[in-house]
Amino acid sequence: MLNNIRKSLQPHLEKIGTSFASTGLSPNFWTGIGFFFAIVSAIVYGLNFEFSLLIGGALLLISGFFDIVDGQVAHVTKKTSKQGAFLDSVFDKIAEVSIFLGILIGGFVDPYLIFLAITLSLLVSYTRARAESLGIKLQGIGIGERAERLLVIAIVGMIGFIEYAVIIVIIIAGITLIQRTIVAARQLRE
Repeated sequence: MLNNIRKSLQPHLEKIGTSFASTGLSPNFWTGIGFFFAIVSAIVYGLNFEFSLLIGGALLLISGFFDIVDGQVAHVTKKTSKQGAFLDSVFDKIAEVSIFLGILIGGFVDPYLIFLAITLSLLVSYTRARAESLGIKLQGIGIGERAERLLVIAIVGMIGFIEYAVIIVIIIAGITLIQRTIVAARQLRE
């Protein structure tokens, strides 16, 4: 869903990409920075201290910002590569699972809800990867892509409703899984 909005924001995103590209640092460097902030966010959630939901959410938003930066730097510098795309995707999944693990260790949400959230989130990503291996594009299909899921965790969690955030993630990931499965099945029939 947010991927569809990116098109209208592209001029602003290119300015961000140009600004960060001027440092001379590679897209993979920015991927690593985003990954670092996600892991620190997961640790903060796991420690469960007084302001951990607020700090963890803020760190997660910073991680999301750098997830935009790495792609924009790659685009602006024309340094897109299969290796970079692969590393970005793998780091994204590790970061997402780590966030849920931190929430679980922090004792914020029942384990079965975390299990459902992780499972459905990974299945959403898997359906896209599998469909793309068959030549079907699913980027932008569904209401709960990775960016939406992590925004829900960060923002709803920051206001103190982390359990509801996880439940929302379960719902939107489940809907997205169904949407992507239907789209892919239709296109494979043709």
